[in-house]
Amino acid sequence: MTENRSPRQTLSYLQRRFAEVGIRPRVQYGQNFLIDLNLLDVLAAEARIGPDDVVLEVGTGTGSLTQRLAALAAQVITVEIDQAMHQLAGEELAGLSNVTLILADVLEGKHRLDAGVLAVVAHYREARRPWKLAANLPYAIATPLIMNLLALDDPPESMTVTIQKELADRLVARPGTKDYGALSVWLQSQATVEILRILPREVFWPRPKVSSAFVRVQYDRQLRERIGDLAFFHRFVRSMFLHRRKFVRAELLSAVKGLLDKPAVDRVLAEAGIDPQRRAEQLSVAEFISLSRAVQQTIPPAAIEYADRDADDDPATDDDPATDDDPAADNGSAADDNSAAP
Repeated sequence: MTENRSPRQTLSYLQRRFAEVGIRPRVQYGQNFLIDLNLLDVLAAEARIGPDDVVLEVGTGTGSLTQRLAALAAQVITVEIDQAMHQLAGEELAGLSNVTLILADVLEGKHRLDAGVLAVVAHYREARRPWKLAANLPYAIATPLIMNLLALDDPPESMTVTIQKELADRLVARPGTKDYGALSVWLQSQATVEILRILPREVFWPRPKVSSAFVRVQYDRQLRERIGDLAFFHRFVRSMFLHRRKFVRAELLSAVKGLLDKPAVDRVLAEAGIDPQRRAEQLSVAEFISLSRAVQQTIPPAAIEYADRDADDDPATDDDPATDDDPAADNGSAADDNSAAP
């Protein structure tokens, strides 16, 4: 843990620093800076960082949140895609010996994390130190980042992040609601998810068009162990929400087309105790897990391996579960942060 004596990054300070180096917040990176410093304190506190923790921050921005994380953690690895912002953050964070700044895109495409970033995290996690994500996430990468981190064999213990309010609603949505979908099931099958605070547009500069939220995703290994084959469950959940208004029987027949016939699908539903006339959006997370396991146990292993190879070759099917209900997919903004991601 180290402390930084740099000035408080108020709105006037940020505006002056940006003018000094000749830069502006960049629309393509969705740079909206959290200028309510009390809220930055809240986010750092809600991340529940201990002195042995390794913290990953995505979106360094000007380093205001980074400074707070460094005062709490053993090591902070902070990733910034914008070269000018990366350089500015380096100046603001000078002297913090437990901060590693990386200039990179944290995502290698939509479906995998940057191997270099993960290698740095692994380096600082010697002796299996706990690690956490704490960040004001760029909206455009919020969903794929969270999804990919949760798919790791050893995911972060927690992810405490600023995201778009609409996305936050989908993370915590309950069965039968309009926001409930594959993204909700994927996260809640492995973690407890909580909206900590709603943030108005006025606490950011420049002011975004939407509200934001602090969210904590707390990984639970015991929850994950119920799933069994995580990769199979990942694809199964996504396939069951491709046509969310279909009855479960029709949706399941479509999902396992060529692998199971109608009588087999009926047996699977009976075994899982699920009424075939319900809709996928009405099934609980536990019911999705039960149904997924029943399907996998019924499909011949060779057929599953063949389907897996097809999915790997087809980017349209090898998608994250949130594809159809990811608000970021239609929103070009992405806060590259120290800031939030409106």
